[in-house]
Amino acid sequence: MKYNETLKDISIYEAGKPIELVVREFGIAPEAVVKLASNENPKGCSPKVAKAIANNAHKASLYPDDSFYELKAALAQRFDVLDENIIIGAGSDQVLEFVSRALLSPEESVLMSQVTFAMYEIYAKQMGAKIIRTPSYQHKVEEFIDAYHIHKPKIIYLCTPNNPTGDATSKEDVLKIIKAVDEETMVVVDGAYMEYAAAKDEQYRIEPKDIMDFENVIYLGTFSKAYGLGGMRVGYGIGNAAMIKELYKMRPPFNISTLSLVAAIEASSDEAFVADSIALHTQEIGRYEAFAKEQGFAYIESYTNFITYLFPEEMNSTIIADALFKEGVIIRNLASYGMNAVRITIGTSEQNDRFFEMFKKVTT
Repeated sequence: MKYNETLKDISIYEAGKPIELVVREFGIAPEAVVKLASNENPKGCSPKVAKAIANNAHKASLYPDDSFYELKAALAQRFDVLDENIIIGAGSDQVLEFVSRALLSPEESVLMSQVTFAMYEIYAKQMGAKIIRTPSYQHKVEEFIDAYHIHKPKIIYLCTPNNPTGDATSKEDVLKIIKAVDEETMVVVDGAYMEYAAAKDEQYRIEPKDIMDFENVIYLGTFSKAYGLGGMRVGYGIGNAAMIKELYKMRPPFNISTLSLVAAIEASSDEAFVADSIALHTQEIGRYEAFAKEQGFAYIESYTNFITYLFPEEMNSTIIADALFKEGVIIRNLASYGMNAVRITIGTSEQNDRFFEMFKKVTT
């Protein structure tokens, strides 16, 4: 069987290791495993969402309302846009796929920061496009504008806050980059972790309305993080109506499930749960910052629900992550991103206690 030539240069995306793997390999009880690898909400989902899913479980045999009328209405009200400005995806990364398929070809290129969400590269390479990266993991305005003028990419990805590093780009700087490019370049503003950045510092808050005047910009959001619906896979893109209409040509029917739709609609009405989730995160992340200082290594200031620890040469991220894994503590090793670093989701107080305890055990 001969497959597309573009597949030869594509790496398979490596998701965070599941709890089930630890149970199978090391015989650790599931309730004793601490998973801090995939940036899931440690509070789980809203109790209101759990109840709505249970109450609608009998609808699992039915296809969802493919117009997503209620969900789009809730998002339109939240962001003060029209439903025609919204497209729903199975996670915001499906909207990334729509964008790539709609715009890219082997003659085109895409631009992103040195270290950022891996699916940007994967979706672009599926279409044969060339990958251009800036020298820094941060989204530095000058680096992006210089690279744009040299390469004239078809898509620019601005991940703010950035995954997997956790740093963020101010609204002012994002708008500088957007205004520096012409309308033939699509700018993707990926706000998967925006709720955390906005809560920490208003200058990093970016709303869809901030970019609605630009015909070549799309804002991405998700219910996976602050809303606690990672397992339900619901995301969205917001942009001008003409763009969204074109992206709809890429969308398969019923692309999220009936119960995922129920969950997202209910989650949209429970902002108190989101506020509580962010409050827990704010309370606990300071412990991780203090721990890094105590242990003598650096970290990247985080605007997300995770923190990235940067290790000196005498500490090896792969050895540390593997040792923690065997102890039932799952974190994300960033060696595959070319960094001697680990990414840790901020968990509950009890989960974080376990991480600190096991980290000391495997590094001493």
